[in-house]
Amino acid sequence: MALADETVIGTDHLDSRTVEQVLALAEAVAAADGVAALSEQPLLDLRSPVRPVRHLLVRGPGGEGPVRAYAQIDADGTSAELAVHPEHRRRGVGRALLDAVRAGAPGVAVWAHGDLPAARALAAAAGMDRVRELLQLGLDLPERHADLPEQHDAGRGGSAVVPVGGGDGPQVRTFRVGEDEEVWVRQNARAFADHPEQGRMTVEDLRAREAEDWFDPSLLWLVPSDDGARVLASMWVKVVPGEDSGEIYVLGVDPEAQGRGLGSALTTRALDEMSRRGLRRATLYVEGDNVAARRTYEKQGFRRVATDVQYR
Repeated sequence: MALADETVIGTDHLDSRTVEQVLALAEAVAAADGVAALSEQPLLDLRSPVRPVRHLLVRGPGGEGPVRAYAQIDADGTSAELAVHPEHRRRGVGRALLDAVRAGAPGVAVWAHGDLPAARALAAAAGMDRVRELLQLGLDLPERHADLPEQHDAGRGGSAVVPVGGGDGPQVRTFRVGEDEEVWVRQNARAFADHPEQGRMTVEDLRAREAEDWFDPSLLWLVPSDDGARVLASMWVKVVPGEDSGEIYVLGVDPEAQGRGLGSALTTRALDEMSRRGLRRATLYVEGDNVAARRTYEKQGFRRVATDVQYR
């Protein structure tokens, strides 16, 4: 698809030089907009690909030069994300890229991070409707003095076992790298059976995250069943090195273990551990239409700080 002297190029594989250009573009967009250009999964599919995705690029004349705009369509063709370099906006590049995405994946839902006015205008011009909201909630962490044992990362998988809620409650232990991947993925799939992204996570997806510099097995807690054969619930906290906030990254409770207070106990544990480590803020993501979860987090003091939107 041609646009003036630029072309939208589709490919299933990017060389390392192009990946670096796309990552640089994403950084420039984030700096200009104040929100991430691409979410975590597309970035992982750039840096550590484990599933087939479709890449769309806009370069300079004749398809040469640095990447000016980029889009990625997921393996199922159901979700996509795109970004245009700030220096190449308001020239029709975004619309041409969006049209190419929709032509390549009819019915695709496209993410707009931050719900920015320019993204709303582009979606409206393309006749797209708002179909999903993902809310980021935040909570300022006071200095907490919880009666929790200090956790240690024994290499790549310490395994201290303590009651999840104190006293005689269910036991919780930390994740063991190289041993717990399959059991965690099974529990995660059960907990998020109806979730369009989280419930599809594979062992390979988990290992790609283990390779990230933020991964810390002492911040991934498992509640095993009495016989130790299954995981009833898990809490995963993400702390990016150098940042003063932590994210409640994944909290999953097996359907058969619902109603036992495991989610609440694990959330309290996560907040206490983040405060103990000197973090000043906790964040998490929740679906906009998940009223029950939103009310639960709001009772704990979480408030909306950002919104991501999908358009179709």
